[in-house]
Order: sequence, then C-alpha cells, then structure tokens
Amino acid sequence: MTAHPRRFVVRLALVLFFFFGVWAARPLWAADEPPAAPISPALQRQLEETEESVSFLIVLHDQVDAKEALAKAGLTSADRLTRGEHLYNMLTARARADQAGLRALLDRRQTPYRAFYLINMLEVTGDAALATELSLHPAVARIEANPEIAQSSLGAMGVSAEWLTYLNMPAARSEAPTASLPWGLENIGATQLWADGYTGQGIVVAGQDTGVDWEHPALQPRYRGWNAEAETVDHQYNWFDAWADDARPASCDPNPQTPCDDHGHGTHTVGTMLGLAAGAEPAIGVAPDAVWMACRNMLYGVGTPASYTACFEFFLAPYPQGGDPMTEGMPELAPHVINNSWGCPPSEGCNPDDLRQIVETVRAAGIFVVASAGNRGSLCGSVQDPIAIYDATFSVGAYDSANSLASFSSRGPVTIDGSGRIKPDIAAPGVSVYSAWRNGGYTYSQGTSMASPHVAGAAALLWSAVPELVGNVDMSEQAFIKSATPVSAILCNDGGMAPVPNNLFGYGRLNAQKAVELALYPAQVKFAVTDDAGAPIAAMTITLVDVLTGYAYAVTTDDAGVGVIEFIYAGEYDLSADNTGGTIPPTQVDIVLGEGYGPVGVTADNGDIIRYTIIPLPITLDVKPRWFMPLVIR
Repeated sequence: MTAHPRRFVVRLALVLFFFFGVWAARPLWAADEPPAAPISPALQRQLEETEESVSFLIVLHDQVDAKEALAKAGLTSADRLTRGEHLYNMLTARARADQAGLRALLDRRQTPYRAFYLINMLEVTGDAALATELSLHPAVARIEANPEIAQSSLGAMGVSAEWLTYLNMPAARSEAPTASLPWGLENIGATQLWADGYTGQGIVVAGQDTGVDWEHPALQPRYRGWNAEAETVDHQYNWFDAWADDARPASCDPNPQTPCDDHGHGTHTVGTMLGLAAGAEPAIGVAPDAVWMACRNMLYGVGTPASYTACFEFFLAPYPQGGDPMTEGMPELAPHVINNSWGCPPSEGCNPDDLRQIVETVRAAGIFVVASAGNRGSLCGSVQDPIAIYDATFSVGAYDSANSLASFSSRGPVTIDGSGRIKPDIAAPGVSVYSAWRNGGYTYSQGTSMASPHVAGAAALLWSAVPELVGNVDMSEQAFIKSATPVSAILCNDGGMAPVPNNLFGYGRLNAQKAVELALYPAQVKFAVTDDAGAPIAAMTITLVDVLTGYAYAVTTDDAGVGVIEFIYAGEYDLSADNTGGTIPPTQVDIVLGEGYGPVGVTADNGDIIRYTIIPLPITLDVKPRWFMPLVIR
C-alpha cells in the first residue's frame, strides 16, 4: 500500500522537528563529544519506577591512582602524615578543578548535591531527565545508583529485636554474666600483651558504623574528644554524621555534631576495640589505652555508597560537621586504624570499583583498613561485598570459643570481580562476643562484625608496641598473617588440598601476641654483589619473596654493589638476583648471619631461584634487642 503523499510530508516534518528539537535542547558541551556516559541498570530501574527525584552518583573520568601519585612525588616511603597531606591536597585540588563545570550547573539549577574527592564524584538528587542530561557532559564517565542498603544479615546488625529469637541471645543487659573477661581477649593473646605493657597507647582507632554512645562508661574515657581532667568535650574533628542532612533519630541529640547510636551495633564494635572496665563490668576491649573517633554511616541500619564515602573522607582528613571537606580537612588528625563492620552488595546496586579506589587511597595514606568478611554462610564464594572483597582491605572471618569457624562466616574465593582472590585474610573471635551497647548497656552479639574489631584493636596493640610500623600497612599485615595460628581447610579450595592460606580461615586465627613478638625482632638484610673478578655490580635487583605469603622484598644495589632491606621477618624466602646485564646465579651466594639469626638452610634450587629459611635463634635475654642479618652475595 502506498502512503498518501500529504501524510508522508507531515510525518517527515514531525520527525525532523523532533530530531532538531531534541538536538537543540542538548547542552552546548554535547555538540561534538563522545557518546553519553552509561547509566547503571540499577539506577535505570529506580528511575523508571518513580517520577520523584532520587539520589545517584556522577563518577568523573579523571581519577587518581594514589600509589602512583605518591611514587611520582617520591613519597612512597614517607611517613603517614606526609603521605596523607600530599594525597589530601592533590585530590581536593583535582576534584575542585574537574567538578567546577558540573557544580556550577547544579548550583544554577538549585539541585542538591554533595561533592567528593576521595573518588572524583558527586552525589546528586534529581530525576531521569537530569541524569540523562548529565550523562552527556564530557567529564562524566558513568552514572551509578546510590542504593540504600540495609545491614540486616546475620550478625551485621548485632542483636536487633527481629533477630533475638533467631539468635537465641539475650537483649542488652546492665551487668556481665561473670566477672571474667570476654573470651576473645585471651584467645588472641591481648591480655598477654597488656602484661608486657602494650595496650594501644598513642593509637587512634575509628569506627564507621551506626554511631557510638559516646557517654558509655566503658567508652567515654577513651573518646578523643573527651577531656577527663576538665570534664569537657569537643566533638569537632572527632565525630561526623554522614546523615546530618536527614532528620536525626528521636534517640539522638538534635545537634548532628553530637555523637549518637540509633542502633547499638556501632557501640558494640568500638567496645570490642578498646572498651574499659566500668563498675562491675569487665574490660571488653582489645586495646584499652587507644583512643577512638567515629563516623555514623547508617540511618537506622541503612547506609549508602555516598554515606560510606563521606565517612572515609572524614577519616582521611577530619573536618567540622557542616564544613567543607575540600578546604577544611585536617589530615594530621586522621586515625591510624578504621574498623568497617558493614557491606555494600553489588546485587543491590553498589559498584565495586568506586569503593575499591577509596579503600586503596586510604591505605596508601598509611591507614589500616579492617573489614568484616560478611555473614552469608557456608557457600564457597560468599565473600561477595565491598569492601571485604578488596586486596587493599584486611578482611576478617569469624570463629567461636572452640576455635571452629562460625557457620555464618562468609567463605572465599572472591568471584564477583573475577579475581579468585583468597578471602578472608584472617579469622578472629566472632561468636558470643560480649561488649557495650547503646544507653550504657552491654550485650552479646555475633557475626564477622564482631570479629573485625578484634583485629582493628590488635592493630592498635601492634603499632603501640612497634612504632616503626605505624603507617606501614603492608608490613603490619605481614606480621599478622605470618604469626596467625594456621588452620588447614579442604572446603572451597581447588584440587582437594588443605592449604594455608585458604578460603575459610585465610592465614589462620588471629594471634596478636605472636604478631607483636615477630615484629619486635626483624632482620636487616645486607646484600653485597660482586662479579667473578670481585668488582661491585651496581643496579642489581635483589628480590626475596616470602614463600608463605607471596610478599616480595626488593632492593637495587648502589654503585658499591650494596643493597639493604631494612625490615624483614623470619621465614622462608625465594631469592633471585638480576639486572639488565644478566642474572647472577643464586648458587654463588654465600650467606653470613649475624648474632640472633641462623642458620639459613638451602631448601630448593631451580637454577634461577634459590630458597632460604631465616630462623631466629632462641633468645633468653631480659632486654630484647633488634638483630641484624648481613647477607652477602658474591
């Protein structure tokens, strides 16, 4: 059938009008720019289901790799304050410049937004039309959902009312069932370290959670904002509420600068990190002389990627409630350790890449990031949620007082990002954990949420005992995993083997006492490389790879043919030596050990790599010195 000529003309006119009308409505920046940035399926579904404005995330193209930035500035080995200040100044300057056009547009529209710098991103409240318009901006890489995520899995919400029957545990109580300490403190060796004088002194731990009952008698004396002598408090720089723009819960002070906990979970986790004895109650915390600060990242147990990001920014460079994080941050007030007993499931719209970059940046600044592995149960591959899935996160599984893995503790490997990464990294007490609760109470709770603060507290003990490790997250993790009590496991591991590490316990059960002992007695390894004629070989890369953990120590020889690894733990290592001029056969290596270490046993040789075992000798001295191990390569 032939179309009527007049109708064809009308239809063509309408098509042309629609095409040019839409094109004319496009922002000026879209004229000759690449295709629109993708809008995540989760956000598309959300926008289709409502005509109301929703919160979503605008992620920009220009992002910073923190490790590369520090390396470029020659600050990889700088102290944590120098690294933190450099990253804060660089990231905020970059974000202000990159976001200027978008922020000006949103300001003109009077559109609510929050700007971030840890990841170059804005949280925007708007409708589908705004999301579509912003997707055309050349600076925008993608537009993501900002889902509200209820932390309702087993243990993740402690003993909230709906779980009491299921968990068969008592509600909050005002007295301990016995005068004894919570079982986990002795189990991980914390009490032994207290006897040695290591109690977390000088270390600041942070909790990112439901908030904290700051006036709890077990916690108030260790709040960084509390002045016990004057009995005054200063919450500024010590507390931040990421939900301050929303109505405060009735149980909280109306002033968002005042700490509160609308649930109890956050109070419980901080109590496990450092809670003191109070009245008839026992000490409940791993590091009782550490001090704490906190950020409320959840409202009634619900968090978002934006609220998690806001808390991380507060920790990297604390700033006043209501202030500008990009100009008022103080990185010198950053905590040493952050506990994270929460998850952000990709299945609910959380983009793993966004939080990964944030955790990597915070770690690069010398802050130890610890997180619960999750409570998804016994299926392999159940460690699924950020931030536990990341290599930069020290992820923690849970076990009970019989040292058996908790049934709810999530297992690896990590499959959601395709990495196959072994997780958790370590396991800690997470069943029937007694700690503080809101309104001055106490209660038992269970979950990897309770295991994680045991490790965060242990990190405070380690750094108070070995100040040289402060800010050195890599070597601190090595101390924990090399000293963990190994537990073999066949389940969730390829080949039917029972290796350590594995996807149930990681490297094993936390042993804070052994971690400190290991870190107190490092070796210094000195290499002197010469050719057959005895001439020094410069620019030779010497690498020692830890057989257990895979961690590599590398050093390049100077003009005298000398290289030094300043800090290395006892263990088995694969050694290799090479440069652009060729490989020095490791079989030519002669090793001489100084007092305190020996012998070094050759256990394997494949022609290119040779394996040595560094063994500390028994030490019976009352004063424990640092030992140095010269290693001579000829």
